This record gives sequence, structure tokens and C-alpha cells, in this order.
Amino acid sequence: IEHGFTEMTMAMSLGLMGATDIVGTLLSGWLCDRFNHRKLLAFYYALRGLSLIGLPYVESTGQLMLFSVIYGLNWLSTVPVTSTLTADLFGRRNVGVVFGWICCAHQIGAAAAAYLAGYLHSLVSNYNLAFVCSGAFALLAMLIVTRIRE
Repeated sequence: IEHGFTEMTMAMSLGLMGATDIVGTLLSGWLCDRFNHRKLLAFYYALRGLSLIGLPYVESTGQLMLFSVIYGLNWLSTVPVTSTLTADLFGRRNVGVVFGWICCAHQIGAAAAAYLAGYLHSLVSNYNLAFVCSGAFALLAMLIVTRIRE
């Protein structure tokens, strides 16, 4: 809305993101049965990071819908590959506990990110810096994932 998009356009964007999320998550499960888990996760984080860094530069409805498709495909695509990689690294018997801690850490990080994004918005009157920082953290996650020894 701060970029001039209507509520209806934003609702369409979010709906498209949710619809493509279903496809992305299912596709991710299929891909993780066929490709290296670490490389897939690194690719997902890179795509997420670059799309978030690009979001503040979206100026048209077409660009917004393209972002929605790319981000939607990537939204939960990390879950199947993260759980599979967790099982590979910590064993099938430990995947529940370890993945539970991963989810807990994710929620703590999400809460902190939401607060900090709001704080940054109060300082600079937009979310651009928050999106760029989120993208940078995703790119950092990509680098960390490439260091995992399987």
C-alpha cells in the first residue's frame, strides 16, 4: 500500500503467493528425493534472498505478481529439504527432536524479525531496509548451508 498498490492488488498478490506455495512445497519434496539436499537448500535460500532484496524495487502490478510467484514457490520449499537434511545429519530417530528445535528457533527468529521490521519502519517510514536485511540474512543462510558436511 505504501508503494501505491491497492488492497485488492495486495490480496491477489498474497493469494497467488499462497497458491504457488503449495506447488513449491510439493515440488521441493519431489526434488529432495532426487538431488543433493544441501545444494537444494542453498539454492532456495539464494532465491529467497535475491527476491527479498528486489522487492523494494517492484513498481508495477506485473512485477509484484512475478515476485509473488517466485517467493510463493520458495515460501515453504525449505521445509521438506530441511527435514530431510536433518534426518540425514542427525539420524531418523532424532529428526523429531532436532527438527522441533529448528522450528522453535525459526519462530523466535520470526518474532524478532517482525519486531525489528516494525522498528525499522518507525525509523525510516518504509520496509525497504527490512526487506533488504531479510534478503541478506537469507544469503547468509545460503553460505552457511554450503558449509554443512553431509
